[in-house]
Amino acid sequence: MTRGQWGCVAAPVGGLATGVLGSVLLSAAWRACDVGVNGAANGLALIFYGALLTIISAVWWGALVGYVGRWNLAVALLGGTAGAAVMVWIFVALLHVPNGYRC
Repeated sequence: MTRGQWGCVAAPVGGLATGVLGSVLLSAAWRACDVGVNGAANGLALIFYGALLTIISAVWWGALVGYVGRWNLAVALLGGTAGAAVMVWIFVALLHVPNGYRC
């Protein structure tokens, strides 16, 4: 496998890991603040939000590791991890207080 093809491996793995991490953190924030109607409604919302985060981060991981990984794989993995951390932070920061509810 060439260095440029590592993006095909890193994209689904990194995207899925980022989506699961974001959903788990958002679920914990919602549970701590008692946000939502019930567990079923929150679970369905988390599935949709997690899928969206997974798709966005998979594109990020694939593009970064596929392009930058050709020259330096370590820098590509560090950049992917940093980008995923920023995505999860923005994801949780935007969605942890729906409708201005203060925890």
